[in-house]
Amino acid sequence: MAVKIRLQRRGKKNFAFFHIVVADSRAPRDGRFIEQLGSYNPNTNPATIVLDSEKALAWLNVGAQPSLVCRRIFSYEGVLLRKHLQGGVAKGALTQEQADAKWNAWKAQRDAKVAAKVAGLEKDAEARAKAAAAEERKVNAARAEEIAKKAAKLAEKQAEAEAEAAEEAAEAAEAAAEEAPAVEEAPVEEAPAAEAPAEAEAPAAE
Repeated sequence: MAVKIRLQRRGKKNFAFFHIVVADSRAPRDGRFIEQLGSYNPNTNPATIVLDSEKALAWLNVGAQPSLVCRRIFSYEGVLLRKHLQGGVAKGALTQEQADAKWNAWKAQRDAKVAAKVAGLEKDAEARAKAAAAEERKVNAARAEEIAKKAAKLAEKQAEAEAEAAEEAAEAAEAAAEEAPAVEEAPVEEAPAAEAPAEAEAPAAE
């Protein structure tokens, strides 16, 4: 039978992850498998790969054929490089120590690249967060300034309305004062002096 190394889908809709399995090429994608080699989660950045490199190399050495994605995963994890170096050792092109040294140098370089990428992503995320915070502060300041302007305009309108009302009240009071008739004081008439009663004439002397 033809043995394939391929991905088996797991997870939920729009958030899938995959198991790396060794299976019969005639089996369904998510059906029975011979052995699980690891997992692949593309939802993280960088993608999370858990792989048993020794088992993967052993299956490659016995003729298992990886799918395109699995071949890329093996290349990323250095499994194909190890297979190539082991072939050189078997042919006598290099010693095991030289192969191990090349492998360790490649792995150190790969780990440094991954660490640099992770650091760059964290730095970018921090920069985006700072930019978003600065933009939010800018928007809040503009909004506060606009609210202050509206409040000042409203206070000015209220002051003008109050001044106009006071002016109208003063004008109304003045008009009322002008229209009111002046109260004339009636002249005080003096009471007529009482005339003294005429003295009774004395009787004529006889």
